[in-house]
Amino acid sequence: MPSPRAALLAAGAPRPAAKRQRTGPYTGVPRVRVAVEQGPGDEGEPMAARLRLLEGFVARSELSDCAHLALQWLGEVLGISQSICLVRPTDAASLFVIGTYGLVGSAGSRYSVSLEDWGNPLVTAFANRKEFFFPAPHSAADRKRRPGTPFEDAPFHVLPLGVSGFAEDAFGLLLVGGTAAPLPELHWFTNVFSQKLDQILRQQTLAEGDRKQGRERALLYNIINAVTDPILLTDAEGRLLIANARALTLFTASEEESEGRRGAVRMNNMLLSSALSSKAIEETGATRRELLLVNPVDGSDLVFELLSTVTEDARQGSGVVSILRNVTDLRRASEEIEENYRKMRIAEVQARAESDRLNLIIDSVADPIVVTDAAGATSLMNEPAERLFTIPAQASEIEQRWVQANDAHFSSFIAGMLVSADQRRVGEIGLSDPKTGEAMPVEAIAGKILSEHGELTAVVTILHDRREAIEKALLYEQLKQASDELERKIQAATADIAQQNELLRRQAIELEQASALKSQFLANMSHEFRTPLNAMLGYTSMLLQGVAGECEPPVKRQLGRIESNGRHLLTIINEILDISRIEAGRMPLQLSTFKIPDLVTEVKSELEPIIMRSKLTVTLQLAKDLVPISSDRQKVKQIILNLLSNALKFTHHGGVTIAARRNVKERTVTLSVTDTGIGIAAADQDRIFEDFRQLDNSPTRAYGGTGLGLSICRRLAQMLGGRVGVQSQAGKGSTFLLTLPTKGRK
Repeated sequence: MPSPRAALLAAGAPRPAAKRQRTGPYTGVPRVRVAVEQGPGDEGEPMAARLRLLEGFVARSELSDCAHLALQWLGEVLGISQSICLVRPTDAASLFVIGTYGLVGSAGSRYSVSLEDWGNPLVTAFANRKEFFFPAPHSAADRKRRPGTPFEDAPFHVLPLGVSGFAEDAFGLLLVGGTAAPLPELHWFTNVFSQKLDQILRQQTLAEGDRKQGRERALLYNIINAVTDPILLTDAEGRLLIANARALTLFTASEEESEGRRGAVRMNNMLLSSALSSKAIEETGATRRELLLVNPVDGSDLVFELLSTVTEDARQGSGVVSILRNVTDLRRASEEIEENYRKMRIAEVQARAESDRLNLIIDSVADPIVVTDAAGATSLMNEPAERLFTIPAQASEIEQRWVQANDAHFSSFIAGMLVSADQRRVGEIGLSDPKTGEAMPVEAIAGKILSEHGELTAVVTILHDRREAIEKALLYEQLKQASDELERKIQAATADIAQQNELLRRQAIELEQASALKSQFLANMSHEFRTPLNAMLGYTSMLLQGVAGECEPPVKRQLGRIESNGRHLLTIINEILDISRIEAGRMPLQLSTFKIPDLVTEVKSELEPIIMRSKLTVTLQLAKDLVPISSDRQKVKQIILNLLSNALKFTHHGGVTIAARRNVKERTVTLSVTDTGIGIAAADQDRIFEDFRQLDNSPTRAYGGTGLGLSICRRLAQMLGGRVGVQSQAGKGSTFLLTLPTKGRK
């Protein structure tokens, strides 16, 4: 890093006047002309000398040259024998000499003034831009007030250098010695000299800034090219502006390269443009995304983490700075770590499960279990073992001795197991009950657990209390005698049970036969009833139509009643026949595809006379998204017809609503018939679906019927793969629901 003095005195090649940058209002030749026009009058003034000075300034572009020319001009033209010019470099804390005149030796060139020394009068003159005169000292006090300069005790003037009206601070000082009073020409000289120095300082500042910017730019390029991660700058349209070497290998390719590489580069540019689009940034809401690219060298997949930042520039506009961090290996490592972590968690779960299972097994065993290590120390025991070998809190002395005795006996058994070469050992240990002190003979079964290398790791010992076995042995004979007696009684009872089972089997066969005969009888009788009944209905219809002659109105009314009761009787017979066929399994299914709205409209049309006679309003609420279903259309129609007939029969005021909706998730269709009738109590809602069941079974009931309608509806719905339900409150109406699958059973 050069010193401020060296920066001031550094030589630089002069630039042509046409390429000089304008840094202030007094730059170039026009500035010199203004200075000439602002000079004093021509009375006694050597105009030619001023012109030579100005021409010399125009031809020079370095501080030292200008200072040497200016101070020499002062000595030759104005007769000033000694002078020093000091200038403050940019951001420096001192004033340095850029030129001297009339001084012997190198003391003048090494002279400098620290601006932090506020007690120095020269700093005051520089800071306040004031002229000072320091006469020759006559005493020690005068010499103390006088600043130290190469002039020593000679008188000198201090003139601040700065452009008036354009800067509050000065940028240098001119020290003029050898005269008692300042010459009038010094003001013109100081003004012109200050303008020239200001021009050179500004040009040096700009040149230094350009050099510094160039060095920084080169350093920045070296830095980003040294980074292994791709770094790039794109404009608002996604065009590549700046990229480091790694980014160029991914997103650029020359025409001489292979078609495969150029295709991979085109693919990478397309993927990058998509990832950097404003729409993608708005959708993700983040500047950190994952980007999948293609390796142009071998065509393999590369996974990058894209970190993008939008930057704004007043000249270039908006841009996006992106850093692509290669996380391909990190992704593989992460996947491997996740897989290993998953396996570890599975192993931990399995180990924990095994441990829990082992603890559960040990705790669930009623016999004491003790696990000891290779040194014979106890490492694990279950609760029954703890009662034998652990001294409980607040135990008496005798209880403590019993527990200690148990521990001593068990330790002796384990010691014998450890010194023996047997893998398994069975023996008896005499223990005592820690609560009562009762002798407790136990059978000890011990087994060694070895590692993969055959080293002993633990000994598992199971202690079995033999008191129960001894008691069982005493009771065995008694049980044997009782067992023999019981066996004789069981044989007698078994023979009796076999006889009873045979009787029950025969009764079950008879009941099945009776049920089949009943169903056959009902079917035959229903058929026999329907034949003459249909004939009676036919003749009655013929009489009503006047086939045998016109009938009187009273006769027609009687014939109408005969026909109505006949059809009612036919309905009862048909219901009995349907029940019989369903029970016998002879009810066939005829599947077809039909529309629910058409079926509901048809049912309503058939019951239109009953609807008009009941003076009720029947409303249809059919969903628009209903689709055709596959089922037995006639049986579905029979169910809806029965439900609607019941609703009309048990409703006196209000209306009836038939609704249908589609259950897409369950793939079903639900039809509902809602009325405002008498309703059904909660206790009776299951009974109404039983055969021959009516809520009012008295001889004087207000509503007729066999009680088979709802039973047949439920059985038909079950045959079709559906169900029938009811929702009702007494006095508030009822809703009967029929749910059917859209695809019926085959």
